[in-house]
Amino acid sequence: MKKFPPISSKLPVMLHGADYNPEQWSDYPEVLIEDVRMMKLAGCNAMSIGIFSWVKLEPEEGVFTFEWLDKQLDLFAANGIYAFLATPSGARPAWMSAKYPEVLRVGSNRVRNLHGFRHNHCYTSPVYREKVAIINRELAKRYAHHPAVLGWHISNEFGGECHCDLCQTAFRDWLKIKYGTLEAVNHAWWATFWSHTYTAWEQIESPSDHGETQVHGLNLDWKRFVSERTIDFCKHEIDVVRAYNPDIPITTNMHMTESIDYRKLAKELDVISWDAYPDWHYTADGDDSRLAAWTAMHYDMMRSFKNKPFLLMESTPSLTNWQSVSKLKRPGMHKLSSLQAVAHGADSVQYFQWRKSRGSSEKFHGAIIDHSGHEHTRVFRDVAEVGELLGGLSDIVGCTTPAEAGILFDWDNRWAVKDAQGIRNSGIRYEETVLQHYRAFWELGIPADVIGIEDDLSRYKLIVAPMLYLVSETDGARIQRFVEQGGTFVSTYWSGIVNETDLCHLGGFPGPLRKTLGIWSEEAEGLHERDTNGIVFRPESAWGLSGEYDAHEIADLIHLEGAEALAEYRDDFYAGRPALTRHALGEGKSYYLATRVKDAEFYTKLYAEIAKESGLRSAIDTDLPQGVTAQVRTDGDNDFVFIQNFSRAAQTVRLDSRHYTNIENGKSVAGSVELPINGLVILKR
Repeated sequence: MKKFPPISSKLPVMLHGADYNPEQWSDYPEVLIEDVRMMKLAGCNAMSIGIFSWVKLEPEEGVFTFEWLDKQLDLFAANGIYAFLATPSGARPAWMSAKYPEVLRVGSNRVRNLHGFRHNHCYTSPVYREKVAIINRELAKRYAHHPAVLGWHISNEFGGECHCDLCQTAFRDWLKIKYGTLEAVNHAWWATFWSHTYTAWEQIESPSDHGETQVHGLNLDWKRFVSERTIDFCKHEIDVVRAYNPDIPITTNMHMTESIDYRKLAKELDVISWDAYPDWHYTADGDDSRLAAWTAMHYDMMRSFKNKPFLLMESTPSLTNWQSVSKLKRPGMHKLSSLQAVAHGADSVQYFQWRKSRGSSEKFHGAIIDHSGHEHTRVFRDVAEVGELLGGLSDIVGCTTPAEAGILFDWDNRWAVKDAQGIRNSGIRYEETVLQHYRAFWELGIPADVIGIEDDLSRYKLIVAPMLYLVSETDGARIQRFVEQGGTFVSTYWSGIVNETDLCHLGGFPGPLRKTLGIWSEEAEGLHERDTNGIVFRPESAWGLSGEYDAHEIADLIHLEGAEALAEYRDDFYAGRPALTRHALGEGKSYYLATRVKDAEFYTKLYAEIAKESGLRSAIDTDLPQGVTAQVRTDGDNDFVFIQNFSRAAQTVRLDSRHYTNIENGKSVAGSVELPINGLVILKR
C-alpha cells in the first residue's frame, strides 16, 4: 500500500490547529467568539479540546456541566472547525483527591503525594479507574456522534509510576503470570547475588533508593510492569469511549517518556500522535543539523510504530517556557520545522497552545495568540503561512515513506543498557549512539524507519542495531536468519551482552550475535574524557576508503572469527587490532564497529558505501551539502520530495535529471534549487 486513507473522512486534508482551553476564558465570552474568527484566519481546522477540563465538566461528584462544551463544539461545527475531544484523566479534581486519597500516587520513597500538578494519580486504583470510566462514558454518550468531533484524544502525555500497596500487589500478580514460580523469578533475576533470594511473594517490592536497586532483573521487570500498567489504563479509557462510536479514531499524545514502551502502546491506538519541542538555535555556531536529525529520528519512530502517517499533536509556534533558555524561532524556522514533520510522515501540524494562559505555569509558553489578543504578530503570520501551505498539500495526506533501512531503538534494551553498572557509568549515551548512526542516513537523504527488535526485519534490506546490549537467543536467531537470507546487519560495541532478564550470555560476547558478526569480544573498556584513540581504514578492504578518525568513550577488543577487518585501532596497546569488521554469512553481510567514533563524517562515509552495497534508494539522487537533508513521501505514482536546510548558511542543491514541480508555485524546476538559511522546498516528482 502506497497511500492510506485520511485520519478521518470528515476532514480529508492536512490538519492544522492547537490545544484550546476555552474553560480558562469562560468569564470572557467575547474571547471565544474572537478565537473562532482568528482560527479561520490562521487556516486552523482541528483543535484539541477538554484535555484538562475535568472540574469544569464535573465540579462535584456526579454533577455534570456540559453546557459550555455544547456551545463550543456547536460553534466549531457552524464554522467548519473540528475537534479532537480529550478525556480529562490527566488532572483529577481536588474534590476527588480529598474524598478518595487512594487515587494519589505514592513515590518510590513510599510517601503518598499531595493533590496537585498533573498525572499525579495511580493507574491501579479501582476508584480512579471507576471515576475515569464515569466521566468518559458521559462524554462519549453526549459527543460520540457530534459533527465537530474528529477523534478521541485520550488523556495527555501518559507517564510516571506509583509505588502504593495496590501497585505492589499488582506487580506481584504480574510476576506470577510472567514466571509462574518464585524459583523462576530468583533464577531470572540471579537473586542469589548478595543473598537476595526471595522465599515469599510478599517479600518482592518495587525498586527504591532506600530499599532495593541492585537487582537489575527486578529493575527491568518493574519498568516493564509500569509500562504495561499505564498501557492497560489507557486501554481502559479507550474501551469506554469506543463503545459509543467505533468509527471515531483514537489517539493519545506521546512525548518520549522512558516509562512507557510506546511500541506496545501504539497497538492500542488507531493513529499515533507526537509532541515535538526541539530547542532550535541552541548551538553557539547556529548549526541546527544535529538537532534536526534528532527530531527527524523521533518522527520516523512515530511513523514506524504503525508504518503509516501520524499526527504532530503538539509543537510550539514560537518558544517554550520550560527549556533552560527559551529562544524565539528565527525567520523561516517555523515553516521549516513544521514541514519537517510532514516530510517524515505527519498528516498534521498542531501546536501547544492556541492562546496563552493568563496565569499559572504556562502563561509564558508560546502560543498562536499572545496576551495582546490579536492577529497582528510575527508568530500569527508564521502560523497562517503554514496553514496556507498545508491547505495545498492534500495530495500528500496518507502518503507513505519508502524506507528500506531500519534503525533499532528498543525500550527493553534502552532500560537495561542504562541500568548496567559497567564500563561507562559516567554516561553510556545510548540515545546518542543511535543518533550517530541514524544521522548518517538523514545526511544522505536515505529514508529510514526506527523499529523494535520484534518488528518484521524482512521488510528491510539493511538493519542497524547500535549498542544492542539486550538480545534474546530467539531474537539473535532471527537476526542471523535475516543476514543468511540476504540482509545486511550492522551492530556496535556493547552488543549481545545480556538476555531478556538481564543475565549475561555465557560462552563469550556478543552472545547470540557472535556467529552473525563473526567476531568474539574478549574485553571492553570505558575511556576517560581525556582518553582518545582512533581507527584507521585499511583501503584494500573498505571500498577504497582511507584516513583515520578519532574514537572515544568505549573501545571493544575483539578477535576475528570469520570476519575481516576493514579498519584497525590507531593507538594504545591494542593498536593494529580490528576496530571495524565485515562478515559474509549466507547470502548477506554483517558489520561490527568496535568503538565510538567522534566525527559524524565517518558515519556518513561508512553508510554511503553500505547503502550503495545494499541497494538502498535515497530521496533524491544527488550529493547533499552538510546540514541539508531530503525526505520523500509517495502515493505510488507521484513522489513528494522535501529538501530542507538546517545548516548555518544558504545552500544550493543540484537536482537529478527527473522532472520536478515546485508544490508551492506550480512551476517546473530543473538544474538546482536555492535554499536560504532555514529554507525548504517541496517538489513533486
